[in-house]
Amino acid sequence: MGAKQCLSKSLNVFKWIPVLFIVAVAVWSYYAYVIQLCLLSVGSPAQKMLYLVFYHLFFIMFSWSYWQTVFTPVARVPHEFRPPTDVAFAFEHAETQQQQREILEEFSRNLPVVTRSLMGVRFCEKCYHIKPDRAHHCSVCECCVLKMDHHCPWVNTCVGWSNYKFFILFLGYAALYCIYVSLTSLPFFIAFWKNQVEAGPGKFHVLFLFFVATMFFISVSSLFSYHIYLLLLNRSTLESFRPPVFRLGPDKDGFHLGKFNNVAEIFGDDIKLWFFPIFTSKGDGTKFKVRSPHLCLGYDSTGTTTVTVPSTSKGDGVSYPQKTLGEEESNLLRFGRCGSSDESELNGLTHLTPSVNTSKTVERNSEYTSVLIEPV
Repeated sequence: MGAKQCLSKSLNVFKWIPVLFIVAVAVWSYYAYVIQLCLLSVGSPAQKMLYLVFYHLFFIMFSWSYWQTVFTPVARVPHEFRPPTDVAFAFEHAETQQQQREILEEFSRNLPVVTRSLMGVRFCEKCYHIKPDRAHHCSVCECCVLKMDHHCPWVNTCVGWSNYKFFILFLGYAALYCIYVSLTSLPFFIAFWKNQVEAGPGKFHVLFLFFVATMFFISVSSLFSYHIYLLLLNRSTLESFRPPVFRLGPDKDGFHLGKFNNVAEIFGDDIKLWFFPIFTSKGDGTKFKVRSPHLCLGYDSTGTTTVTVPSTSKGDGVSYPQKTLGEEESNLLRFGRCGSSDESELNGLTHLTPSVNTSKTVERNSEYTSVLIEPV
């Protein structure tokens, strides 16, 4: 065990090499740009001041975002998703996989879980808990990460719910930083290349600075564009390759709420804070809004069943009166959205349909119509 722990610690040290490389490149670029370019190569004091002001703005935001991405702890699965002792005992001593599946289904009834695996409830055998929606196990971090996007070696951590905003800002500010350095150093690069300026140690710093900034801009901007694409569709990198599975089957757009709502889920409602690496993401990382067809049977922690379907209102600000539905209308809401009125077709989840009263309350707002079905 001692040798294994020593090996694990040694590997953890090597994992920081990509981060140290990024830091070293950033420190050298600061020296090359501020000292060799601005102070020693730029002649006009006004031009020096202009270059330095905007450079430090991009450099600070880039460094701040990178720090937040690297050192923000990954969001782990809360304790309530771990089966209690009696459930764990029954699960361990179940004779068949079907019995284990039924035990997990029963335990997950009051958990905010919508997505599933092909075998039923998503369960992590290594961490020994139910996986919340969009959570995945990272073999590098050795834990389940809430809304895991991917494990990035360049930040030596998992990119997920707790730091995804910081990661996107890091990519954005890194791209701006690189293109700014490239454009402002281009005239001096041309002058040095044509030997219009006397050779000196600063010449090679400026030449190399232009090449490095340009190459990093090409790679970072492509990655940034891809994550903006995922952000607008409310997908993670993992979900883009393997769509999440709902009770109605796989749906790559299951969490798509509209472009603005998708961005607001990560960046928050206050647009003024979108561009600062301050945590403003919505929720707690375990519950996410989904498209209405997947909310046929959604549970909250209070035991109230919530069925959400799209509203015809487009946000006109009108307060609609409450309306009581009859039995036939309620059945349409309960089963029509699932494509079947037979409860046995919902992947065998008959226990997920509680006994309900025949009267329901419909409340309309600007985007959704929520039907609250109170259990008897």
